Amino acid sequence: MSKPAVRKTSARPAIELARLARASSNIAVGIDTGGTFTDLIAIVEGALRVHKVPSTPDDPAQAVLKGLREMLPETWPGLVTYSSTVATNALLERKGARVAILTNAGFEDLIEIGRQNRADLYALAPSRPEPLVPRRRRIGVRERTLHDGTSLIRLSRGEVARVTGIARRSGADSFAVCLLHSYANPKAEEGLARALAALRRPMSVSHRLLSEYREYERFSTAVVNAYVAPKMASHLENLRRNLSSARLRIMQSNGSATGVELARAEPIRTILSGPAAGVVGAAALARAIGTDRFITFDMGGTSTDVSLFDTGARIRTLSYPDGYAVRAPVIDIHTVGAGGGSIARVDAGGSLRVGPESAGADPGPACYGRGTAPAVTDADLVAGRLVAGNFLGGRMRLYPDRAREALRKIAAAMKTSLSAAARGVIQVVNANMDRAIRVITVERGFDPRDFALLGFGGAGPMHAAELAMDLGIRHVVFPQNPGLLCAWGAIGARLGREYSMTVREVDPPYARLRQRARPLIVRARRELAGEGASRSAFAAEVHLDMRYRGQSYELEVPLTRNFKDAFHAAHRRTFGHSASEAPVEVVNLRLRASAADQPPAMAKIARQRGAPTPLARTEVLVGSRQRRAPVFARDSLGAGARIRGPAIVVELSATAYVAPEYTLRVDDYGNLHLEAGR
Repeated sequence: MSKPAVRKTSARPAIELARLARASSNIAVGIDTGGTFTDLIAIVEGALRVHKVPSTPDDPAQAVLKGLREMLPETWPGLVTYSSTVATNALLERKGARVAILTNAGFEDLIEIGRQNRADLYALAPSRPEPLVPRRRRIGVRERTLHDGTSLIRLSRGEVARVTGIARRSGADSFAVCLLHSYANPKAEEGLARALAALRRPMSVSHRLLSEYREYERFSTAVVNAYVAPKMASHLENLRRNLSSARLRIMQSNGSATGVELARAEPIRTILSGPAAGVVGAAALARAIGTDRFITFDMGGTSTDVSLFDTGARIRTLSYPDGYAVRAPVIDIHTVGAGGGSIARVDAGGSLRVGPESAGADPGPACYGRGTAPAVTDADLVAGRLVAGNFLGGRMRLYPDRAREALRKIAAAMKTSLSAAARGVIQVVNANMDRAIRVITVERGFDPRDFALLGFGGAGPMHAAELAMDLGIRHVVFPQNPGLLCAWGAIGARLGREYSMTVREVDPPYARLRQRARPLIVRARRELAGEGASRSAFAAEVHLDMRYRGQSYELEVPLTRNFKDAFHAAHRRTFGHSASEAPVEVVNLRLRASAADQPPAMAKIARQRGAPTPLARTEVLVGSRQRRAPVFARDSLGAGARIRGPAIVVELSATAYVAPEYTLRVDDYGNLHLEAGR
C-alpha cells in the first residue's frame, strides 16, 4: 500500500484550537479508533503523514483531537473521515441508553421471543442475550395495520395521548417506535413519532431505518439503534464541535462514508465501521498489486477481524452483533477476541487460554509499564518477535522485564520454561485466529489455499506468517503502514447510501422494478449532493432479494434484464438445484449509491541498491529454539529487495516477523510479499 512519500511526525506538545493558523480544505485525514491505539493518516501537499496515539476509551474524542494537534500543528484538516467504535462498544459493554419501545398491543414481547433460529443447533443449554428493553418499558399501542397497508384499527388521538404519557413517565432516554407492517403504511408510526418529538429524546422509527417486512428483524434493528443512539450522538456532536471548520464523515459498516447527521440518527450503520475501513484499504491495495482474491487479516490490540475478498467485498444485510438481530448492510467480517492485548491464563483444568478478555489501552499489556496481566504482546516481546527499542518507531518505551515477569506466571502454572510459555501463548492465539479464517473460507465452500493472506493491524504482521503456514497459504502481503490500514481505508472511502423497500411481487417485469427504484435513486442523488458529492461522481446499483414462491429465504441478485436467469443460476450455485419453470418472487429491492472522491495516488518507491543492510541482529524464538535473526528498518528497503527468513522488519505502525519458510520480496509500491519456498 504505497502512497505519497511518508513524513512520520514526532510527538509535540498539544496546542489549543484557537491558535491554529488556518484550516486547509486540501488536507484530508483518515482516523481509526481501536481498543488500544488511535491511528491517523493525512495527506499534506502530496506527502503522507502518519501518527498513532493511545486510545482514550472513556472519551474517544480526546485521542482523536490529541492526534490531530500533534500530526498537524501548523494547520487543520478540511475533511476528516472517522471510523468509530462508540456504537459497537456501547452495545458490547451494555452501556447504552434506557430504551422504551412502543409497539402493537399484544406484541410487546416480540423482541424477546425472536425467531427459532439457533446459532448452535447442538448446544444442550443455549444462551440468549438479555433483551435491551425490559418488560416494564414495553408500551402496547392499540393500532393494527395489515400487510397490504390497510388500517384495521386506526390510531386515535386519545391513544396517542395515552401512550405518550406512559413514555414520558417511563424514565427512558431513547424511544423505539415499532408497529406491524409500517413498511407498507407508515402513517401510524409517523403519528407516534410526531407526538414523541415533544419529549425531545432520541427516537428510532422502524420504517425509517428499515422499510422491509419481517417484523422481528425490523423491531430488533430499531431497538439496537435506539440503545446506542444517545451515546453516539453526544460523541459526534462533541467531536464535530472541536473539529471546528473541518467537515466530518463517518465510516459505515458497508465500507462507505456518510455525514454526521445520518450517523447520529442511524448509528446502527456504524457498528462495524472500523473493520470495514480495513477491508476498503485492503481492496485499494489489492487493485494496485493486481490481485483480487485475498483474505484480510486485521489483528489489533483487542480483536482480530477477518474477511474474504473474492473480486469484491461480500456484503451481508443481516448480522447478529453480540446476539442481537440487525438488518443493515455490512461487509461480511468475522471477529474474534484475539489481539495483542488478549490476556493469557491457565484455567482450572490446566489448559492455556488466550482472550477474549483484553488489557486494552489502559493498563495495556504488562510490557507497557502499567499492567501486570500477561498478554499476547508480552509473549511476542519475550519471543523476540517484537523489538523493544523500535516500538512505535522508538517513541513508546516497552519494559521487557515486566513482560518476562508476567509470562513467568504462565510458565509456573504450566510447569515449563519461559520461552515455552511464550511459544504456547502465540500458538493458542494463532489457533483462535485460524478458526476465524476457516469460518469465512472452509465453512462457506472456499479453500484458503486459493487466496493470498493480507496481514495488517498493529499485531497482524507478527502473526501472519505462521498463521498462513497453518492454513497452507503460500503468499502473504504486508502493506506499507500496516498498523494504519484502517485509517488509510477511511481516507479513501467514498460517500455512500443504501436503501431498501419491500415489493413482494411474483414474476414482475424488469421495467416495473426499474420504475420502483427510481424514487430511491432520486433520493440518493439529493442526499449525497447535500454532503458535497459532485453529480458526475454519482453511481448506483440496484439489487433484488429473490426466492421461489413459497420459500422463506432469499438470494440477492443484481437487477438486470436477465435477473430471473441470474436468480436461477445463483440458486443452483448456492443450493445445488434450481427450478427454472417455477414462479419467482421479488421480495425486497435494494439500492446502493455512492459518490467517489479522487482516490489518493499511489507512487512507486526507489529500487534497492545492493543487499539490504540490517539495523541489528536479535534472538528470535523460531519453533521451539532460539535463532539469530537480522532486524531491518522498513524505510531502508527498496523495490526489488529480497530477504530470507527468519527476519524482523520494524516500522512505526507494526513489526513484521518473516518465518524461515518464507522469502520476503519488496514490490514497486513498497509492499512486502512473503512467498513460501517451492
